[in-house]
This record gives sequence, structure tokens and C-alpha cells, in this order.
Amino acid sequence: MDPKTFLFYAFSAILIAAALRVVTARNPVHAALFLVLSFFTAASIWVLLKAEFLAIVLVLVYVGAVMVLFLFVVMLLDIDLARIREGFARNLWAAIPVGLLIVFEMAAVLMRGFLSTDVQAPADSARIGLTRELGKVLYGQYYYAFEIAAAILVVAIIAAIALTLRRRQDVSYSDNGSAIAVKRGDRIRLVDMKSESAEQTDGGGK
Repeated sequence: MDPKTFLFYAFSAILIAAALRVVTARNPVHAALFLVLSFFTAASIWVLLKAEFLAIVLVLVYVGAVMVLFLFVVMLLDIDLARIREGFARNLWAAIPVGLLIVFEMAAVLMRGFLSTDVQAPADSARIGLTRELGKVLYGQYYYAFEIAAAILVVAIIAAIALTLRRRQDVSYSDNGSAIAVKRGDRIRLVDMKSESAEQTDGGGK
């Protein structure tokens, strides 16, 4: 086994383990960190496949921007973990068939790729992964899909912000309008008190 094949299987094992921890971790922050590990491992596999641009985009966009947004939303939503765990068993009837279907589809695609021996590489396979070729396909053939994905991301960001704007009871809020309209007499109150001499003060202390 050559080093490239060994690294491919090693990164694949790490990617599968990290992906499993994403869906099994009870703490959402830990799940997000395992997702970051999955992205880095997938980027390493892209590098092995000589798609350096895709690997850099995966790290910069997903790890540097999307995951920061995920963590930001997770920390602001104040998720009730006990309530989420209560509904876990109730949704197993839908989660198990969907998960098995995904596993079957992935296994079918992978087994077809491993078992077929008459697969021929396209004539322009050497240009796959180049920035210019990706730009032509993304902004040419898949232009509408790209625009729809961008619109969905904008809606998701607005929804995340709207979810964090709810009023919480354990947080103190300040009214900027009332703070600006306050007068000097409202800020300080002068109280008349009798002055005391130093001798009276010492005598009282004794």
C-alpha cells in the first residue's frame, strides 16, 4: 500500500468517526467542534485528490465562516438540552428509516465505484478542480442553483437573528430613550445634613 492510499483510508476513518460524533454528541458545542474536524479531514482528502482549491474553500468558507455562525447561533439560542433529549426517542421512528436510506444510497454509490473496472476518466479530467473550470460550471451551468442557495443562506441568517431577539427574563435591558431624556434632577438628589465637628466624631467613637 502506497502512502497516498494509506493517508486516504486514515483520513476516511477519521472523517467517519467525526461525522458519527456530530450526530451522537449531547453537547451542541461539542457536535459543532466535531463538525469542524470533519471539514478539515474532508479538506485533506481533497488535497490528496489534487483539488487544492476545493480544499482551501472548504476550510475558509465552512470552517472560517459557516462554523463560526453555527457556534454563534448555538451560544445565543440557549438550547435546553433536557427538552431536546426528551423528544429524541419520540422521533426515532422517522430518524431510523431516513438514516438507513442514506446509508444504503452511499453504500450503493461506493460499491459501484469499487466494483466497476471499466470506468474511464474523461478527456478533461486533468482540469477538474481548477478555479477557472469551477467558475465556468458554477456561474454558468448552475447559475440559478447558486442564486437559490445564496437566497436560502440569507433567509437562514435572518431567521437565526430573529430567534435570538426574544425577550428573556434573566437579562436586564436598558431603555436608551429614557436614558437620554433623563434630567439632572433625576440623576442626583441633594440632602441637607448637619455638619459635625471632629471632636463630636471622636467622642461618639469613644
